[in-house]
Amino acid sequence: MAEIAASKSQVLHLVFGGALQDLDGVAFKNPESLDVVGIYPDYEAAYNAWKDVSHRNLDDALRRYFIVDLQSLIDPEQ
Repeated sequence: MAEIAASKSQVLHLVFGGALQDLDGVAFKNPESLDVVGIYPDYEAAYNAWKDVSHRNLDDALRRYFIVDLQSLIDPEQ
């Protein structure tokens, strides 16, 4: 099992969010207090976390969550 996991390409994803300044942009009201949901080993896990936290905050129109592909920041040539 460890060999299979080691041979699989790891693509880390960050899920985070917070209150936006307005509905038309992506600038946060208070960047110092962003909600970092977590770092996940693949897009599917990140998407599930994003969906869960987004649904819990559905009533707050200004609160948005995002998924960021960290691998592209770690290894831009990949």
